[in-house]
Amino acid sequence: MENFTLLLKKYADFIVRVGVNPQPGQTLVINCCLEAAPLARLCVRSAYEAGARDVLVNWSDNEVSRSRMELGSEEALTDFKSYQLRRYLDYAESEGGVCVLHILADDPEVYAGLDGAKISRVNAAQRKFMALWREYTMNDRVQWSIAAMPSAPWAKKMFPELDEAAAIEKLWQLIFDVCRVTGGDPVSEWKAHLDRLTGLKDKMNALDLESVHFESSNGTDLTVGIADKAVWESAASVSEKGVVFLPNIPTEEVFTAPHKDKVNGIVYGTKPYVFNGQLIKGFHVTFKDGRVVEHGADEGAELLGRLLDTDEGARSIGEVALVPASSPINRSGALFYSTLFDENAACHIAFGASYPGTTESGTRLSKDELLARGMNQSAIHEDVMVGAEDSHITGKCRDGRTVELFRDGVWVL
Repeated sequence: MENFTLLLKKYADFIVRVGVNPQPGQTLVINCCLEAAPLARLCVRSAYEAGARDVLVNWSDNEVSRSRMELGSEEALTDFKSYQLRRYLDYAESEGGVCVLHILADDPEVYAGLDGAKISRVNAAQRKFMALWREYTMNDRVQWSIAAMPSAPWAKKMFPELDEAAAIEKLWQLIFDVCRVTGGDPVSEWKAHLDRLTGLKDKMNALDLESVHFESSNGTDLTVGIADKAVWESAASVSEKGVVFLPNIPTEEVFTAPHKDKVNGIVYGTKPYVFNGQLIKGFHVTFKDGRVVEHGADEGAELLGRLLDTDEGARSIGEVALVPASSPINRSGALFYSTLFDENAACHIAFGASYPGTTESGTRLSKDELLARGMNQSAIHEDVMVGAEDSHITGKCRDGRTVELFRDGVWVL
């Protein structure tokens, strides 16, 4: 690829300086698999150049992860040690603080063919063990960001007709394009993009909506009630110390918190979803008074059931996000088999926990206070794509007006 080295450097600088945005004196922790080493090395340098006190890299490997899940005992896989949690908390509680960058280079089906129930139990145990750290990220107490780079299995999953090298190159080009790196000045392009999303967020908040209604020709007919004192948010987040960061790269959404008891109707998935390293395709779910009462899928129905049975809150949704069909990710025509990208190609909902920041002063409220506003609680937050090319979305305002938000899959505000 022409100018690949230059593009990779710009991408690294962007995801560090704009994405996770380490501040002078902070420690940056990078989580990535071995395939992401070329990008991680550039991110380490970029973080130091931005003033980071230290940069630590936690390496992983997809093949090792699969072997452990396949051959390791459940007892061993759930025998977590205190250092695995303290390596985050010790830095978070230190004077300089911490921020975290996750670089994905995954195999979408790394656990295909393995015992799905075992995978779910192990992952549930890990989420429980790391719950204290999750409070930091869910409440934006620290900066965090997720970005991606190609792996061979991921590239071949997307482009099976190409040889491995060509598939990886094509996926790199796609990532550079949809992350606004190809144009040459990603920082300026993202500033303009974030300004557009902020404008839409402000318009949504001004409407004072009590619900949004989704319809499309595939059968979706879903009304999502909005949580009390909910606020619509867009791409950029702000940490408790006032530092702006981008949790997801790329991002195209404007989102808020549903009321956990006020979601009704049926919704059909419009893109496959990867859960626990396995695929769910062609799913649908039916809600009554906020909870899933019926569900199915063309592929992975049992897996969908395990997702919904994770805990009490997993059958309710914690996020509703509006993403136009005109987004760069959707216009690319590619199915990424990665939530990070596919959720930014279509409107989506998330089974599980609400983000406290999507209700007024939510990061300062207790769990009971959040529940009283209708904010959902769960150990999971799993985004699934439900937007279609012909999605029609209206909003009902608290003063009784009905406002058209989307027509034929795109914003009309």
